[in-house]
Amino acid sequence: MAVERLWLHVPYGEKDKAKALGAYWDPAAKRWYAPRAGMAGLQRWAVQADVPDLLPGEDRTFGSGLFVDLVPTSCWFTNVRSCVDERDWERLRRMITRRAGHRCEACGRGEDRDTKRWLEAHERWSYDISTRTQMLKRLVCLCTDCHTATHMGLAQVQGKSAQATAHLRTVTAMSASQANAHISAAFAQWRSRSATTWTLDLSILTDAGITLAPPPDAGARTRQAEQRLQHVRSGPDSAPLHSAAAPTVSPARTTASLPAVERSGPVARLFHRLIVARR
Repeated sequence: MAVERLWLHVPYGEKDKAKALGAYWDPAAKRWYAPRAGMAGLQRWAVQADVPDLLPGEDRTFGSGLFVDLVPTSCWFTNVRSCVDERDWERLRRMITRRAGHRCEACGRGEDRDTKRWLEAHERWSYDISTRTQMLKRLVCLCTDCHTATHMGLAQVQGKSAQATAHLRTVTAMSASQANAHISAAFAQWRSRSATTWTLDLSILTDAGITLAPPPDAGARTRQAEQRLQHVRSGPDSAPLHSAAAPTVSPARTTASLPAVERSGPVARLFHRLIVARR
């Protein structure tokens, strides 16, 4: 008779601490567990209720497929992971990958440790210019390659634009001219959206009981973005797609206060020069 695992929700940054306190790793399930009941030191990671597969108000049909999806400057270097309390991130990440069948929702591939292809969370946003609201509409599971193509601006800064464009064409069957037109249109849209200071609506997370992480102030976030972009430029192979900088958030809605591209300093100007070079 198989023994039921006493599963734990251990954030990646706390795995060594959990291991030292007696937690075991199940490589097949990719989860930590307690080898026996009553281990007081592991109670802090006790499993909470699963996040529902459909978040309240989430539209699973919104933004399907692979396309270049550039984030306005008001939310640079942020992602769902950096918005969410670290303990709750583990619950959310597990739901996103599980409901996708542990496959990329754009290209259908799974993880591959040898090629360093992982499964990552990506946000699909809607933009209401009349209220200046950037609303989180959907979370999707993308592999590293599809995620890189999606964030084409960072791919260019990292020196990966050729690979990202090739992957975009492979997955979408675009011709070279179609891919170039698509990328140029995405940058044009990014320029337009970056001229607005957006209010972030993350209610599909908070309505699901997800705790948002305390953010740094706008000035600190700008400095972090500046440092991160310089790091990406100097060491493209060592830098992930997003930094740990969090946006300015409140329980349901939040004002992201980075100014428009023309006024937001060296970070925005560098990226602005990059996209102008494409025109």
